[in-house]
Amino acid sequence: MQQMASEELSEATEGEKKFQFLLLKSLLPKDDADERDCILEVRAGTGGEEASLFAMDIFKMYEKYSVKKGWKYEVLEVAESDLKGYKEAIASISGAGVYGKLKFESGIHRVQRMPVTEKAGRVHTSAVSVAILPQADQLDVKLRNEDLRIDTYRSGGCGGQHANTTNSAVRITHMPSGITVSIQDQRSQHMNKAKALKILCAKLYEIERLSNQSSRSKLRLEQIGSGDRSERIRTYNFPQGRVTDHRVGITTHSIDDVLQGEDLDAFIDALVLREEMDAIASFSST
Repeated sequence: MQQMASEELSEATEGEKKFQFLLLKSLLPKDDADERDCILEVRAGTGGEEASLFAMDIFKMYEKYSVKKGWKYEVLEVAESDLKGYKEAIASISGAGVYGKLKFESGIHRVQRMPVTEKAGRVHTSAVSVAILPQADQLDVKLRNEDLRIDTYRSGGCGGQHANTTNSAVRITHMPSGITVSIQDQRSQHMNKAKALKILCAKLYEIERLSNQSSRSKLRLEQIGSGDRSERIRTYNFPQGRVTDHRVGITTHSIDDVLQGEDLDAFIDALVLREEMDAIASFSST
């Protein structure tokens, strides 16, 4: 009987800890943006053409991950490099809790591999920046016509797959903030303008969120970097076939599965759990 009571007490103690965790988690303030759709921006950083090629890999990784999750993935703009990599690529991702799931993907992703242009067989290090922004609309931000300068021009150059003789490309500048968004992906000027406004609203909404919520400043600092090799959140090492997330110290040796969107949850779930644990620790100490 004493042994049975001891076992039951141990189980009850573990159960109590779990219920305490769930109770504290339910009391934490929720980020309203977590349930929103998001805008994904991927830009090649240091590393020239190799960085552009890896930016394409990363962009397609999120597309495959979105398909796996049953999310809608819409390419808004792609600017290609000479080797058909991506100097810049933007997509809209829609689905349940998309932003809350992907927000920790923002930051510098570093790749170590031998570029296709390398003749001496040396491994190079390049960097790609990723930004995840919660989607917004003109009801979330005060977008006045007098604050916008809209320019139209002909599509063309690298990435101008739909180049034509009409002024279908659109550039929108938000005068008060200086933010500029250019879209030339579609033949229709109207469609390009709608896409540009979607991206602009997301950028302005994020600025407004961060100005109203000082607690978010730390997160944003982690998300935004200069594109330098040293400011990395994750490293993709092809010679050793491993991917390491430097924030949670997790390494997987299935780099191909990660780039196929299969093993990305190992990092994402760990980062979401870390945020919850940090928030609970902060909440418990107050």
